[in-house]
Amino acid sequence: MKTKLKITFMAIAIFCFLRVHAQTETITGKVTDATGNAIPGISVKVKGTSTGASTNAAGSFSIKAANSATLVFSGIGYQTKELVYNGQKNLSISLIEDQQNLSEIVVTALGVKRDKRNLTYSSQEVKGEQLTQTKEPNLVNALAGKVSGVQITSSSGTPGSSSRIVIRGANSLYGNNEALMVIDGIPVNNDETGNLNSGPGTNRIADLDPNIIESINVLKGGAATALYGSDGAKGVIIITTKAGASNKKPTLSFSSSFSFEKPLIPEIQNKYSLGSNGVYFDGVSQKTSTSWGARMDTLKINGQPAQVYDQSDLFFKTGKTYTNTIGLTGGGAYSSYFLSFTNLTQDGTVPATSFDRNTVFGKFSTQVIKDLNITFSLNYANTKNNRQPEGYALESPVWTVFSAPVSYDLQPSTNPDGTQRLFRFSRNNPYWVLDNIKNTSIVNRFLPTFNADYKILPWLTITERFGADVYVEQGKYIESLGSVSNPNGRIVNNNTNFRQYNNDLMLNAGKTLGDFTIDALLGNNIISTYSQNAYANGLGITVPDFNNIGSASTVKFTESSYLTRKIGFYLQSNIDYKKFIILSLTGRYDGTSVLAKDNSFYPYGSAATSFIFSNFFSEGLSHVMNFGKLRVSYSTVGNASIGPYSLLTPYESQTIRNIAFPYQGQSGFLISGTLSDPNLKNERINEFEVGLETGFFNSRLSLELTYFNKKTTNGIIPNVALAPSTGYNATSVNSASMRNKGIEILLNAKPIKTENFSWDLTFNYSRIRNKVLSIYKDLNQVGNGFTFIFLNQPYGVIYGTRYARNASGQILTGDDGLPFAADEQGIIGDINPDYMAGIVNNFKYKQFTFSFAFDMKKGGDIQNNVDGYGYFYGTPKVTEDRGPRVVEGVNVNTGLPNTVSVLGQAYYQRINSVLESVIQDGTYVKLRNVSLGYSFKPSWLTKTPFKNVALNVTGRNLWIYAPHFTGGDPEVSSFGSSNGSQGIYSFSTPTSRSVDFTLKLTL
Repeated sequence: MKTKLKITFMAIAIFCFLRVHAQTETITGKVTDATGNAIPGISVKVKGTSTGASTNAAGSFSIKAANSATLVFSGIGYQTKELVYNGQKNLSISLIEDQQNLSEIVVTALGVKRDKRNLTYSSQEVKGEQLTQTKEPNLVNALAGKVSGVQITSSSGTPGSSSRIVIRGANSLYGNNEALMVIDGIPVNNDETGNLNSGPGTNRIADLDPNIIESINVLKGGAATALYGSDGAKGVIIITTKAGASNKKPTLSFSSSFSFEKPLIPEIQNKYSLGSNGVYFDGVSQKTSTSWGARMDTLKINGQPAQVYDQSDLFFKTGKTYTNTIGLTGGGAYSSYFLSFTNLTQDGTVPATSFDRNTVFGKFSTQVIKDLNITFSLNYANTKNNRQPEGYALESPVWTVFSAPVSYDLQPSTNPDGTQRLFRFSRNNPYWVLDNIKNTSIVNRFLPTFNADYKILPWLTITERFGADVYVEQGKYIESLGSVSNPNGRIVNNNTNFRQYNNDLMLNAGKTLGDFTIDALLGNNIISTYSQNAYANGLGITVPDFNNIGSASTVKFTESSYLTRKIGFYLQSNIDYKKFIILSLTGRYDGTSVLAKDNSFYPYGSAATSFIFSNFFSEGLSHVMNFGKLRVSYSTVGNASIGPYSLLTPYESQTIRNIAFPYQGQSGFLISGTLSDPNLKNERINEFEVGLETGFFNSRLSLELTYFNKKTTNGIIPNVALAPSTGYNATSVNSASMRNKGIEILLNAKPIKTENFSWDLTFNYSRIRNKVLSIYKDLNQVGNGFTFIFLNQPYGVIYGTRYARNASGQILTGDDGLPFAADEQGIIGDINPDYMAGIVNNFKYKQFTFSFAFDMKKGGDIQNNVDGYGYFYGTPKVTEDRGPRVVEGVNVNTGLPNTVSVLGQAYYQRINSVLESVIQDGTYVKLRNVSLGYSFKPSWLTKTPFKNVALNVTGRNLWIYAPHFTGGDPEVSSFGSSNGSQGIYSFSTPTSRSVDFTLKLTL
């Protein structure tokens, strides 16, 4: 009986096992699109259960399910599909693209994520991998040529040098024109700091590591940026950092790259020696600054053929950049994390210049309780920048190298008695400068961010976001004893403390009522900014090599600080009717401490709408043109162009004749000669924008066209002359107006897309026209650094001496056969380009990737001071032709064609005094970067601990075509990123051509 019972139970168990085994099976298959290409990342779920899987890179999947189960396939951009499984083998599933959900999700103002399909204004996103692919240490440069309507200008090739980013042209005549930088919803400082002598400094966004960036979204017009208040009037760069992923095992990644840089040097003549009128000077017994001496191929020194010294090749070295990054990412069921550390070490092409950056970044997100999510991130950066003076300062080594004779050996830099060894007067030996002039900047910066979202109701969320930007900069400049400009030596200490706190409290509501979908955002912003600067200038070093400012003979100390606060209330509503008409309304009411009480609060806002007309296309037309949207917007925003305490007329320390106060223990102050207007208001920008967005062939081809027209009013002119009888020299007024209008084109295409090969192409084009409409009453011009502001002219024209010409425009010459300057100066150039364009190509073939990018600027004049001063020295390549010539022109006295022959030295030294002679067209085409990468096949790594191994080679500035410019690189502003420093090329450190090698490992 017991044996029968055992047999019965065993039979029942075997039957149950076989039944369960029969019910649960492993299902495999592949998911493809309509063209047969594999789709990775598609979710595969068993309907009615929690069982799920996803497709791999080949589109394949494997999942366990019972017979007769229903499988659900879904993914972003594709229509969800269900399939009943009845024992089929190797399933083949084809998904159809969902045209309603093809648009990408982008981060907009205040960190709000929105469907790009529904945006009512122009914006353009750049992914983080596109930025890191360029291998630019400064992320501003990484955007060059990639975004329509955006102009980016590098200032110098010195490591850490600033770069300028302007969206849709200049908005303010004298205020800051650069875009606002926002990181994870928090505005951050991007001032140019660090330089204590001539030349550019560092824009502080250079503290940010490009490797932690997930994406950048460029908001261009007022309708897109109105929520940021008056700080966003110049456009906004929305930077979103990387984050972890929930339910993901820890992933460790490491990348290491090395690059070398060769400077792009202007061509220098090497045929003639130091001297004048064909006579050789040795630079010892006879000193001069000019190279108009004897021909080198005929010159003998001490009976031997003269040696030719290539001064640029001897002085500049190969720059090197090392970057190492380690990252950790992962997450659990309710939290995620991302950690990163990067070390960047950059040695410049000018010896003794460098930029070192160490950054630590961490982001942690967690669900504290149901419907409450918090995110905390901290970005810490430590940077150290060593630079040399640039431009035409007496201390600039680049000046002396570019103008040094090829017949003179600059080394050694000192004589036996320790004094400088010089071939000329009034200029330091460049090698002496490397050892005896130092400009160092050390920055420690913290960027913490806290964000909490609580869903009060299914349709209502409250968000609290707090962030800070805190940095301390310690700058020191040392000029040793024996310098030409400061024989007794000089020491400068400059310390800056900057603190900015930002807080947003927001309510976000979303509700669908019948055919209407309504999203509303109500918020309050408070921002507080404090800055303190302590500057000490010490003259006279009493103890050689003891570089403590306390030992200086005379020390002058100044201290400045400011505290500003701004509070804002904002509201935005988006009303969507049947997914084809969207209306967006934005309003903001700001109050700022820098304005008078009567003007401290000011309202502004925007109205925008878009019409998605492709919703009404027939099925046949939809196969060709699958998407079409027309958008129109109008905005009026205030531009925060008034600095702190600008309404006051302060007392200032004075210098009376040759007596500088404080003098003999007594301070001396007089009220400022510039009368400040207590009724100043912020500038205002009114902008109209219309755009068309289209998609063809299932968005394989998309085109976006935008036209904008914006006008600045109440523009501030800070120094309008006053009658001396008022007791003041000048005052500030709200009187100027200026217009910018232009078109932007963005084209995206996927010409080829197969299983193994793809080609993505992006083209952008911008054409912007600017005009100054008014300045002040009957005032027709005002100065602005190296450029000028003229009524009815583009913003930033070059004004100066020009050739004397007759009524027909022919150059006039004197009886000596030489041209001369006109009695009156005039407009001789315009720094604004006619248009800008860029094209980016990305190819992928199996494990290989290849990309290259061109960008172009047509027009935009440059004042080439390297040639201008070089004409006097006889150093530019063009001066090699120094034989007799007859200048084409008309004799001013006879009116007849000029027939008088002149020597090259006389001609070039004459035109050295005519600024028009060095105004050059800055048109260029650049092969901005080329990149080739290879990722190892996963099958090759199965027996290793690595999930991915990738190699990459990148080249930057490999080819530049600049037919009218004789310098090294036409994309440069030698004195920094300020408004008045544009359009000038003047002995700055050359930019470089570089090649980078990168290895990336993932565990």
